[in-house]
Amino acid sequence: MSLRIREMTLADCDRVAEIRVGGWRGAYRGLIPQSYLDGLSVEADAERRRTHLSRSDGSVVNLVAEGTGGELVGWACHGPYREGEVLTEDAELYALYVHPDQVGRGVGRALLGECVARCSAAGHGRLLLWVLKGNDRARRFYERAGLSADGAEEPFEVDGVAVPEVRYARPLDR
Repeated sequence: MSLRIREMTLADCDRVAEIRVGGWRGAYRGLIPQSYLDGLSVEADAERRRTHLSRSDGSVVNLVAEGTGGELVGWACHGPYREGEVLTEDAELYALYVHPDQVGRGVGRALLGECVARCSAAGHGRLLLWVLKGNDRARRFYERAGLSADGAEEPFEVDGVAVPEVRYARPLDR
């Protein structure tokens, strides 16, 4: 598949919301309460994406992957690592979602590769990200990409159900 990675625009928000909501429903089935997943709204998510993008100060980078014919097939977002309310010198991959029909075709690898390259170029020492502890597929993906769990865990709760996250890290070239 031929892919083009570029920065997200406001015109991309509806499709990114479809990808993100579809990604949540596919990846988190059985990990997060189904009632929560069923209640996700593409329209509400698209509006949140538009708000975040229009208010951006440039510190958060949203990237999209365009497949053959220009259709968006993936989205990733990164920026400064958040240690509570404090932004650190490290980078954080906030999100990476691939359209469910495109999983396993290199879209995620291409998006992650571009995030790593941009974070390295920006001078960050490490790339960190949080993954649901039970999301074995995502954990294998990140491990194959050179990230490893660093021992940090964080509680995460969805609709009263505990779904803990583990932190992954990778050193970056400066």
